[in-house]
Order: sequence, then C-alpha cells, then structure tokens
Amino acid sequence: MSGDQPQDCAAARHVAIIMDGNGRWAKAKGLPRVMGHRRGVEAVRALVRSVEDMGLECLTLYAFSSENWKRPEGEVDDLMNLMRKFIKSDLPEFIANDVRLHIIGDWQGLAPDIVAMLENALEKTSGGSRTLAVALNYGAQQEIVRAAAKAAAQGEVTEESIAAHLDTAQLPPLDLLIRTSGEVRLSNFLLWQSAYAEMLFVDTLWPDFTPEHLRQALEDFGGRERRYGGR
Repeated sequence: MSGDQPQDCAAARHVAIIMDGNGRWAKAKGLPRVMGHRRGVEAVRALVRSVEDMGLECLTLYAFSSENWKRPEGEVDDLMNLMRKFIKSDLPEFIANDVRLHIIGDWQGLAPDIVAMLENALEKTSGGSRTLAVALNYGAQQEIVRAAAKAAAQGEVTEESIAAHLDTAQLPPLDLLIRTSGEVRLSNFLLWQSAYAEMLFVDTLWPDFTPEHLRQALEDFGGRERRYGGR
C-alpha cells in the first residue's frame, strides 16, 4: 500500500489488548498475585459486556502467552484454574448475548480438560455475530512459522498465502492494539496483524481498565489519520 493517501479513521472493527499489570496491581495493594489475576478476569468480563454498545465486531485479548509457562508453577496453576472458572461461568452469557468465541494460539496444547471445555464453548457459540478472540498458549512468531509452513505445503509462499493460514484469518483486520500498564512493546503478540494497526500504550494497570477506558481509546482512534505507508 506504499504511496496511499492519508485516510481518516472510520470506526474500529477489531481491537486487540495486551492485558498487562495484574501482578503490579496486586503488589501495590499488598495482595498475592492471584488476586490481581482474579481482578483482571473481572475487568475482562466488564469489557466483553460493553463490546456491543461500542459497535466492535471483534475484541482480541492476550490471555496466556507461550512464554507464560516460564512463570512459577503455582502462578500457572492459578491462571489455568481461573480459565476453567471463566469458561464455565461465562459461557451461558456468551450464548445469550450472541458472542462467538474464537481461540488463537496452540490452545490444544493446554490441559485436556481445558481443551474439552474450549471445544464445547467454540461449538456452542459458533453462531454468534460478535467475536471474542482469546490468545491462549500464543506466540506470534510461532503463529507465523505455522502459517508459512502450511502455505508452503499447499504451494507458493506469499503474503496472501501466509495471511490465509494465520490464526486470525477469519477475523476482521486489526485496527487498534492497546497495551496497559505503561509497557511499550508487543511481547510477541499479533506481529503480522499489527503491520498497519494503530497502537495505544496506556499507564493504567489491567485490573483498573474499564469500558470507559476502551471508549476513550476508540475516540482517540477515530481522530487518527491512517497513512499505510503514505505521506
């Protein structure tokens, strides 16, 4: 798209969020890290409930990276148990509110019971009109390698053939990527998809991130000029 003229932003269709800061939130309050993760789940729940009102077609959340396995075993166990509880408790609400669940990453490498729960959730929400995409056991570099290998197995490797085999191939193009907690890096998240996405880095720790923060981010996005390589 090099040379395209600047374009005013239309409303965002697809927003992705690197949810960062649970541990620092808990530490600041003198609480164990698991309490930060639990409060982070509440922030996810509130945000998902707000997606329809904001007109988003897709919200993608970085929930568990392939690098997160390096964390202490107890913390990983807490995260997996929170995932089990979230799927079980919120699946009926997803179905009732027309939300389609989509998983990106090597999620089938998770514990067998979690995989079974996710397969059930994917099936039961498949007819939803709005999408919640969750990155589980996800790493963007690994995703690109998998997609390139699939493209090569089917013929020529091109930008188009790689894109067609990404985990996000069924989703709208990424418009806006947000990272909370003040960190300014992508941490191996949606590297391919972020090529022309707008980015916003905020100081708010994830457990304190509210639908109003997302609304403000969308307003900021709406005022930007997307150049796609042009002047």
